[in-house]
Amino acid sequence: MLSDEVVVITGVGPGLGSKLAVRAAAEGAKVVMAARSTEVMAQVEKDVAAEGGQAVAVTCDVRRPEDIERLVATAVDRFGTITGLVNSAYAHPGFYDLLDTPEKQMRRSMDIILFGTLGVTRAVVPHMKAAGRGSIVNIGTMTTRKPMRGEGGYAVAKAALTSATQFLALELGEHGIRANQAIMGWLDGPGVRFYLKFTAEQRGVTEQEVYDEIAARNPLGRIPTDEACAGAVLFLLSRLASEVTGATLDVNGGEYMPS
Repeated sequence: MLSDEVVVITGVGPGLGSKLAVRAAAEGAKVVMAARSTEVMAQVEKDVAAEGGQAVAVTCDVRRPEDIERLVATAVDRFGTITGLVNSAYAHPGFYDLLDTPEKQMRRSMDIILFGTLGVTRAVVPHMKAAGRGSIVNIGTMTTRKPMRGEGGYAVAKAALTSATQFLALELGEHGIRANQAIMGWLDGPGVRFYLKFTAEQRGVTEQEVYDEIAARNPLGRIPTDEACAGAVLFLLSRLASEVTGATLDVNGGEYMPS
């Protein structure tokens, strides 16, 4: 599905990012991973290589132009071009009401989620233009669709990313570059597993009971896994979605259904 594609993925951690990298490589993409920490990426490199794929890790803070420059240079030096980009760098300012969110933490989220994304995209686009094609997928959050108390600071940054995605689609389409957004809901990975454990202890119930409460909110009756949700992103990256741009794909098991 992604043969001959060179895909940069930011925010590669133990959750969705690492699953995306492994699955993209399995689909034939040459993968360039970016994150501030190298531990998870190093394991992904090994896993991909063991399966005969190609992946390279680059330490990168998307707030730092010099890091972005090194990321893009590594991709081009190693694989010759860049045709895909997944912006999934994560920064949560903490669970507060919006007006109580510390400004420093909220600005950090904006710097990473919005301005970091734009910085990486700005550096990647010239190579997509040269290739005559490209696909950009920005990772959003369901809390912009279905507000949850305590998520305001995070949702504001992601909502800005939604608007940016639409303008990128409008402005880059003439160059054969598509831009879309995949909006994730609950993701059954390390973060949610920590939440289940913490909530169960706080309430004096089992983790399974907490899981079942969350899973019951959507028609599929389960919390979508990181790996399963990665498939939706790969679709948007691929040429199977060649006529899709400026779109928002909800990936949440049906918990939120746009009208």
